[in-house]
Amino acid sequence: MEKLLENKTILIAGAGGLLGSLLVSKIIAQGGRVIAADINKKAMKERLESLDVDITDEYLTLTTLDITNEKSVSELFLSHIGIDGAVNSTYPRNKTYGAHFFDVSLESFNENISLHLGSAFLFTQQCAKYFKNSNTPFSLVNISSIYGVIAPKFEIYNNTPMTMPVEYAAIKSAIQHLIKYTVAYVNDSRFRINCVSPGGIFDNQPSAFLDAYKKNTHGAGMLDVEEIVGSILFLLSEQSRYVTGQNIIVDDGFSL
Repeated sequence: MEKLLENKTILIAGAGGLLGSLLVSKIIAQGGRVIAADINKKAMKERLESLDVDITDEYLTLTTLDITNEKSVSELFLSHIGIDGAVNSTYPRNKTYGAHFFDVSLESFNENISLHLGSAFLFTQQCAKYFKNSNTPFSLVNISSIYGVIAPKFEIYNNTPMTMPVEYAAIKSAIQHLIKYTVAYVNDSRFRINCVSPGGIFDNQPSAFLDAYKKNTHGAGMLDVEEIVGSILFLLSEQSRYVTGQNIIVDDGFSL
């Protein structure tokens, strides 16, 4: 039986992160070749090795990428041929990111919008340019969030130091419209961009938050990062050939 991504080459931006690193192994398992890119190549290599990824695999290429840097992104696309798709799983932010609403300065807000949304625009633009130059089908998957779809449920953060950052809501909702703009502008069914919007992903959050979050789902609570991967693989594959400009929500009913 043919694997889902047989003979496809997929670029993963942010391949050293929680989601990106897992995608590397899953894409290779589905017959795909992976260009794994991250700002810290050494840390990415260590993360992949911790997941038992063979970094000498002929199906894997490791490279450095600063997604907030125009030269770095454009050079990455210039130095690789035959890319069939990409996933942007990066999460650039500044040191003051995550402050409560009244504590966020305009300077910090603007910087985070520039870092995260700006880099999402840059990467999306360069994917479109790559498609135009190569003239072969291309599928890009961006990662949004349920909080790009609905207002935050602030009560689940009670009794924790956590909050839902205002920058995050602004960025993730904007990414969803950015993809619609771009696919409409390119106007070619061979070039597709879609979003996956996960619910909360488990990463050792406080128990008070985990309990409150779970009450807003249909029983699963916070999702394991593994649960997000299937939707991304589907969007990268030929099984979603005419799915474009869409947002797939994976949240066990949290947003209902």
